[in-house]
Amino acid sequence: MPNVVTPAEKAETLAWLRRISGDLATATIKRLEDTLPWYADMPPARRSTVGLVAQAGITSFIQWYDDPTSTPWIAADMFAAAPRELLRSVSLQQTLQLIRVTVEVTEERVAGHGEDLREAILLYSREVAFTAADVYARAAEARGLWDARLEALVVDSILTGEADEELPSRIAALGWHGHGEVSVLVGTTPPQFDVDQVRRTARKLGVDVLVGVQGSRLVLVIGRTEPAGRSGDDAAELPFPEIARRLEPGFGAGHLVLGPAVPALVDASQSARAALAGFAVARAWRNAPRPVEADDLLPERALAGDAAAKNTLVERIYRPLSAHSTDLVTTLWSYLDNGRSLEATARELFVHPNTVRYRLKRVSDVIGWDATGPREALILQTALILGAIGTDMTRRRSPATRRTR
Repeated sequence: MPNVVTPAEKAETLAWLRRISGDLATATIKRLEDTLPWYADMPPARRSTVGLVAQAGITSFIQWYDDPTSTPWIAADMFAAAPRELLRSVSLQQTLQLIRVTVEVTEERVAGHGEDLREAILLYSREVAFTAADVYARAAEARGLWDARLEALVVDSILTGEADEELPSRIAALGWHGHGEVSVLVGTTPPQFDVDQVRRTARKLGVDVLVGVQGSRLVLVIGRTEPAGRSGDDAAELPFPEIARRLEPGFGAGHLVLGPAVPALVDASQSARAALAGFAVARAWRNAPRPVEADDLLPERALAGDAAAKNTLVERIYRPLSAHSTDLVTTLWSYLDNGRSLEATARELFVHPNTVRYRLKRVSDVIGWDATGPREALILQTALILGAIGTDMTRRRSPATRRTR
C-alpha cells in the first residue's frame, strides 16, 4: 500500500528542498565537470549557461512537487534559460546526459526522505526528457523550414539570373557540396513529391541538388561533388543526361528538360534559362524523349523567340560552315531543299552523288550534326535560315551600303 503524505509532511519536505537547492545545483555542476568531457571542454560562457539549465531544472522540480498539475509548463520552463545558440551546440543526447546526472545527484541527496519523493523525481525526470525531445524536435523543424525557404530563394535567384554577392554565402549555408559542373533539370511536380528520395538518389549518383518547387514546376540544380565525397564507384563520372534519366522517376508526368552543363554554380542561370525555354516548347516536338536536352529543342526555342537559341544555332552551325567552305553551305542548302535526296542535289549542283555524300560527311565533321537524320535536318535548316536572315540584315545595315544610297 503506497505511503500517504500528509500536508504538513509535504510542507516540511518542500521547505527542506528549497534550503538545499543551491547545494544541489553546485553538486550537479561538479558532477557534470567530472563525468561529462563535453561539458568540461565548453567555453566558460556556454558552460555557465548549461549550469543555469541544470539549476532551473532543480527549481522547476520543487515547483512541480508543490503542484504536480503544473507539469506541462513547469517542465518546459527549465529550457527557457537556454538561448537558441545553445540548442545548436548541445545535442539531444548531451541534454539527456545532463538530465540523468541532475537526477542522479538529486536522488542521492534526498535518499531516506521517503519513497514518494523518489517517485516524484522519477516522474518529473520523465516529463523533462519528453520536453527536451519536443524542444529539439521543434528546433529541428524550424531549421528545416528555414533551410527550405533559403533553398527556394537560391533556386529562384538562379532561375531569374538575379544573383548578388550574398548568393555564395546562402549556398554555403545550405551545405552545398557541389564543386564542379552544374546543370539544371526542369519538369513537373508529382502529386506526392518525395524530396528525400530525390536527394538520396542524387547522393548515390555522386551529385548534390538544390530543389525548387514552383507550383506545378519542379526544378533541380544538379552539381557534381568533389572526388572526396564519392562513394568509390564511377557514378560521379556519369554524364548529365544519364543522371537526369536516373532522377526522372522523381518527377511528375510530362516533359523533362535538361539544360546544358556549365562550369560552376555561379553560371547555373545560363543552364536554367535554356532548360526553362526548352520546357516551355517541349510539347512542340511530338516524339521528344524524356528527359530531353535543351539544345535538342533549339528549333522550337528559336521559333518561340528565344534569342539564346537563335544565337546558338548561328554560332554553332551557320558560321562554322560558312568559315570552312561556301561549298558546304551550298550543298547543305540544296540537300535540305530537295527533300534530302542525293540524286536531286547532285543534279542541281552538277556534281556526282558521291561528291554530295562526301560534302555531307564533311558537314558532320565540322559541326557535329548529321543532315541525313530527320530531326537533325530540322535543326540544320533552322540554323541556315537564321544565318541567312542575320547575314542579309547585316548587309543591309552596313555603313558602306547606307553611303551608296
